[in-house]
Amino acid sequence: VQLQASGGGLVQPGGSLRLTCAASGIIFRLNSVGWYRQAPGNERELVADIPFSGTSAPSPTYSDSVKGRFTASRDAAKNTEYLQMDNLKPEDTAVYYCNVKYPWAADSGWWGQGTQVTVSS
Repeated sequence: VQLQASGGGLVQPGGSLRLTCAASGIIFRLNSVGWYRQAPGNERELVADIPFSGTSAPSPTYSDSVKGRFTASRDAAKNTEYLQMDNLKPEDTAVYYCNVKYPWAADSGWWGQGTQVTVSS
């Protein structure tokens, strides 16, 4: 399994970025997916949780810190996950990771390499 995250960069406060996570060796829609971030000195934080939903449309949930500003979505045909980040704030600065794991698994699954998001004027 390989996950490739991209789309990070430097953006001014109030700006937007869209992160992309492409997978090989595993199918996102058949598993549980998460977007995490880790700022220096902080623990890794789950910002968007997309649990396995079977034949139903995925129903992401978000941390309070990003709710209303971040939106997770999926292109199942491309086996790609997206995290649209709007109204970015300096406190959103972190390395962002995508994660995928089997729905029944207790372990942490697989991680992408991370993409840096820096929000600064």
